[in-house]
Amino acid sequence: MTEPATGTTAPSADHRTPAVLWSKPESERSGTPLLVLFHGYMADEQDLMGLADHLPADFTVASVRAPLPAGPGYSWFPLAREGGYSVERVVESVTAVAGWLDDVRGDHSSVSLLGFSQGMAVATSLLRHRPTDFACVVGLSGFTVPSEGHAFFRDDEAAAAPVQFFWGRDQEDQVITPEMIEPTHAWLVKHTKLTKILYPNMFHSINQQELAHVREFLTMTVLGRR
Repeated sequence: MTEPATGTTAPSADHRTPAVLWSKPESERSGTPLLVLFHGYMADEQDLMGLADHLPADFTVASVRAPLPAGPGYSWFPLAREGGYSVERVVESVTAVAGWLDDVRGDHSSVSLLGFSQGMAVATSLLRHRPTDFACVVGLSGFTVPSEGHAFFRDDEAAAAPVQFFWGRDQEDQVITPEMIEPTHAWLVKHTKLTKILYPNMFHSINQQELAHVREFLTMTVLGRR
């Protein structure tokens, strides 16, 4: 994994400003398209930064740390099988990220999202909350969360103006269960312009073929190059 251009920004004392790792120094970010990365459960903001070397150099990449300590890393919200899970915990976490994005989006020509595993739940929840704010979204080996009728999720608006969405996964992924995949697939088909690709023998990870497809997707969708 290549060392990023700048260090981690420490979260503020009130914990509403997340720790973020940037691929470019602040002096080189203005006017660039922003790609925001959301890591998986028990990882941290360093986990996905190695992807930046495989993505279009035009992007500024920002990798965000989840707020809750979990094992050797962090989580965005408690897992559904854990006693502390609720849709409100998801909303609380995603609201904090949305607030940070409001502070930085003005420096960039567009904002796109990429989430891996639990991070895909964050990326899709941001899309569902702000359906017109993002150029595209990439979801890797992850899932969506049930909205449970919460007003935070503006799914009707997302369906009315569907965003380009890349979803990559392996059908043999043992972490994201079929019970999670079925509603995720149904939501993506109805609410996004979906590109779905399966990668045999990848399991719960990211491989080089998938990264090449993500690079092509971002190039065509955001940069407009073919």
